[in-house]
Amino acid sequence: MSRACDLCGKGVQHGQNVSHAHNVTKRRWEVNLQTVRAVVQGKPRTLRVCTRCIRSGAVQKAMPQSAARRARAV
Repeated sequence: MSRACDLCGKGVQHGQNVSHAHNVTKRRWEVNLQTVRAVVQGKPRTLRVCTRCIRSGAVQKAMPQSAARRARAV
C-alpha cells in the first residue's frame, strides 16, 4: 500500500538532512495520512486521506453504521 492520499495523490517527498558540518544524510518526509470512512458514490468506503483534504472538506464522512440503521428504521 503506497503512502499517498487517495483523493489528491499527495505522496512522500525525498530530501536530505544537512548538519552544521555539512554532513548529508538522506531522509523522507511522510504525508500525514488518516484512515477515514467516507461516502464515495453513495456508499461508505475506507480511504487513506491526508489531513489537508480532511480539513478542506474534500471528504464527506460516512455515518456510523448504528446511526444509519436507526435512520432507515424511522
